[in-house]
Formats: sequence, structure tokens, C-alpha cells
Amino acid sequence: MTRFTQAELEAARDRLVPDVVAGGLRVLFCGINPGLMTAATGHHFARPGNRFWPVLHLSGFTPRLLKPAEQGELLSYGLGITNVVARASARAEELTAEEYREGGRLLREKVVRLAPRWLAVVGVTAYRVAFDDRTAQVGPQARVIGGTRVWVLPNPSGLNAHWTAATMAEEFARLRVAAED
Repeated sequence: MTRFTQAELEAARDRLVPDVVAGGLRVLFCGINPGLMTAATGHHFARPGNRFWPVLHLSGFTPRLLKPAEQGELLSYGLGITNVVARASARAEELTAEEYREGGRLLREKVVRLAPRWLAVVGVTAYRVAFDDRTAQVGPQARVIGGTRVWVLPNPSGLNAHWTAATMAEEFARLRVAAED
């Protein structure tokens, strides 16, 4: 993996990370916002401690462990990635409630346009703020966007110590099974 100086990472704050999307996906995964490593590399969930890629594989969504640089392969599995908020930051706590709400509005528009079967938001707090649903829990939601069902997954950040890779993989696998129906 490429090493970046702190100055290079900070300079990446202004870079937009392109979505990995197509119409009619099985699952559109939605991160909170790009971290600085993601912005620097242009690859989603690029920070070494992030468990998204290992959990995606452990849950059976991908036949092998993908590297962030291989994110384009997700489309061949009917999967994609976007974010609630496009702005990169060192930590999600830097985002404002208004950014989450506006990101939720834009995400709804994107979901209606792309019509995935499932929208999977990784991060219950981000989902609660972006969709004004204070009682949301991890799992399937009652909300439907167009014809798209919604599932909230645990945040795969290494900072989320409440969930292990194994317990996250179990929740991701529940969604995988639902997305196969």
C-alpha cells in the first residue's frame, strides 16, 4: 500500500471519490463519507484498519478478499458503493447534521435513479441522522425508497469496537441472503 504523509492526506480533503455504481444492482453499499486515505487513493474503504473488504468476503458477497483498488469488480457481483456525504474527513464526527440530511436527500435521489434492490447504509448513526429516524437499529428497515428496500449495517471502521469482523460478517450475510430472494 502507498504511504502518504499527513500533509498529503490533508490535501486529499478536497478530492471527490467516484461512486462505484450501475443501474439495477443487488446491493448498493453506502458508507458515511470518504476518509482521508480513501480520498487520497480514490478507493472506497481504503484505510488499512477498515474491515469492509474482509467482512464483505467473510459474509459471502465476494468469492475472494478484494483489495480497495479492485473495487470496480464489485459491479460484476451486482454490488456498488457510494457515500451519504461526499466530503472527505479524518473522522465522521467532523460532519454536520445538515451535511448528513442533505446527503440523505441526494442519496434518495440516487437510489430512485439507480434502483438497486437493496440500499445498505453502513453506520446506524449516519442513517439515523440522514433519514431522520432516531430509533433505527442495525437490520432491515421499514423504509422503502422507490422500490428499493433499506438495510442498516454496522460501521466497519476499526474504531467500531462493538462489532467484531465475525459478528459484522453475520449481519452482512443476513443481507446477502435477503438480496438473493
